[in-house]
Amino acid sequence: MGAGQGLEICRFTHPNIVKFCTCPEAVAADIQLFQMGLFLASFLESKTVFTFNVLDDFLLDNLECGISVMNYYSKLRRMTICVFPNLVLNCYRELMRVARQWQKLKLLKWNDFSHEEKEVRPGDLTLFCPVCPQPGINLTLPMGESSEACNADQESNLEMLSWLYTRSLVMDRNFKAEHLHAVNPTDKVSLIDGCGFMVGNLLYKKHLAIANDGI
Repeated sequence: MGAGQGLEICRFTHPNIVKFCTCPEAVAADIQLFQMGLFLASFLESKTVFTFNVLDDFLLDNLECGISVMNYYSKLRRMTICVFPNLVLNCYRELMRVARQWQKLKLLKWNDFSHEEKEVRPGDLTLFCPVCPQPGINLTLPMGESSEACNADQESNLEMLSWLYTRSLVMDRNFKAEHLHAVNPTDKVSLIDGCGFMVGNLLYKKHLAIANDGI
């Protein structure tokens, strides 16, 4: 076994001594931690790790309760020392970075990118909604249902189809825009640029260069 190394293991924040296996056939230290359900906050110097459970718990709280990283980590500190939470080591910055990495790994796994190396194309990391009408998948439309291709005898059927299958577009907006301008925009790194629901940054800038907002 190798020499002991101090790590901050975050489920309840506390230091712990970890000894890595140094046998000839042993895997790398970071893989050993992954096998124990621990996610490194840094791959250069192993000092802080988060359990897989705490990362899953944060994603669920963030989804269902809208809790921020700062509030979630404040909860962890209070769970560790309820009387003096300020005495607990502050790993808020590390949790912000690791939570994003964990979310990307979950998306890769959910979309079948976990066991083989494949190129992630635009939109590949979006979750398919089985409830939404998808022509050719869970929705069958008659051939040539346009009004030009139909005669008067088919008008009643077309009215029924337009009533059954109606596409609606909903626009949403941020009424606060508190973080419209980032303090350090160069520090923002996209992990899934264009692979989710939002268009890629490069395509968006090309659109802005030629778009006319009509104002």
